[in-house]
Amino acid sequence: MQKEREEFLKEFTSFLQDRGFIWGPSPEIYGGFAGFYTYGPMGKLLKNKVENSVRRIFQSFDFWELETPIVLPDIVWKASGHLETFADKIIKCSKCGSAHKADKLVEDVLDTSAGHYSDQQLLNSIEENNIRCPSCKSEFVYEIEKQSLMMKTKVAGDDASLRPETATVTYLPFKRYYQFFRGKLPIGVFQIGKAFRNEISPRQHVIRGREFTQAEAQIFIDPLKKDDWEKFEDIRNEKLPFWCWQAQEKNTRPELISVEDTIKKGMIKTKSYAWCVWLAYTQFLNMGIPAENIRVRQHNPDEKAFYAEDAWDIEVKLRSFGWTECCGIHDRTDYDLTQHSKFSNTNLSATREDGSKVMPHVLEIAFGIDRPVLAMLDIFYEKKEKEEGKTLLNIPYKLAPIELMIFPLMKKPELTKIARAIKSDLENEFVVTYDEAGSIGKRYLRSTELGVPYCMTIDFESVKKKDVTLRDRNTAKQIRVKIKDLKEALHNLLNGELKFEKAGKEIKVPCLKEE
Repeated sequence: MQKEREEFLKEFTSFLQDRGFIWGPSPEIYGGFAGFYTYGPMGKLLKNKVENSVRRIFQSFDFWELETPIVLPDIVWKASGHLETFADKIIKCSKCGSAHKADKLVEDVLDTSAGHYSDQQLLNSIEENNIRCPSCKSEFVYEIEKQSLMMKTKVAGDDASLRPETATVTYLPFKRYYQFFRGKLPIGVFQIGKAFRNEISPRQHVIRGREFTQAEAQIFIDPLKKDDWEKFEDIRNEKLPFWCWQAQEKNTRPELISVEDTIKKGMIKTKSYAWCVWLAYTQFLNMGIPAENIRVRQHNPDEKAFYAEDAWDIEVKLRSFGWTECCGIHDRTDYDLTQHSKFSNTNLSATREDGSKVMPHVLEIAFGIDRPVLAMLDIFYEKKEKEEGKTLLNIPYKLAPIELMIFPLMKKPELTKIARAIKSDLENEFVVTYDEAGSIGKRYLRSTELGVPYCMTIDFESVKKKDVTLRDRNTAKQIRVKIKDLKEALHNLLNGELKFEKAGKEIKVPCLKEE
């Protein structure tokens, strides 16, 4: 299994680089700096699509977007606990001296979760399974050390740190939220932005970078209202692949059960938190990640943070790295606002209708953008072995980096003029590119490698009849569309409201005619 993953990763990484998705480690001309990557033109377009998908979902459920500073004084990180506790357990190679995360070494070999293992459990697992240094295959020094993940800096001589997450910075303006939302709870906010961690030995491509993009949503809620959550009623019967910590210890598989049943069985304590788990799962489904590639894993009691009432992860199965954590959902109780209230000497409590004071609890959905981006590329990349040289990026149409490629059949003025005019008309509403180089067959092949859903060809019939040919990426079927109807047709096709498959003998859409 490990050998197959390594072979796939080598081929897959080459594809990402050659097709302009992700380059690095960067800067490549200086040998590369581990944990830092450049998104090429195609990768940046896809990353934008994923971020916008996240925004749409959060905004549709009444979360408001913020943007906060990346660098903060160390008093903030002392209050949050990051300065003292935000560290990785590392083990060093006896020969080359390279340092590696001990829990990740165990997880990669045993395909299990080792985040809650004690130092001794990690050492025992490494020794018993003869786990060697990934760099030089030598034995490790059997001693666990801890290394801080904080990236330090100074601002005008004062100690400061780059944020290792966006969450902490989101809690600090709570008084402003409370005023803006007219003194009423719950309050939902989110942000998408950069975070930085001094990872020990960044591996697994952008899965574990030193610079990455996070998307985190927070709900500030009265603890007495956590089980009084109206939105729960809309999703109570939705079924998710839940994998509670007891089932993990018994080595049984995730169970597809309703959100309501997790409450009844005591797997999840409150309706508001259960709803957050469902919403996180929905985010990944909405990106196009297949349901069969997702599981919802609960943290072992020894694994979750000391302040957390509960913690679940969304994990996605990748061909390159197996089951990979892509999102964390946490009930953080009142820890964060209590700490920052104490260290800042600022009252961060809220007032109930009866006049009593309450320190709000925080429910958090936290995930990186880079991981789902890589997950989509990993899952939907397909090498057509039977069709030599053909590669297909079968990415969901609505998240395809480029939505339409426009091809004049030949490099003739009467065709290129129409093609460029169409591009100019469409590019305000769609991501459109123009390509006139090479044979039409080679252009189609290039488009499938980039995951482009539709190609448009302008031929000599287009000059006479004012229509064009649209070609579907997955089926290779073609239809004729009037130029005046292009926008409507493309919107319908990309939103899944129109299919290329035949409905009887004809496609029953006025603006489309089968070729």
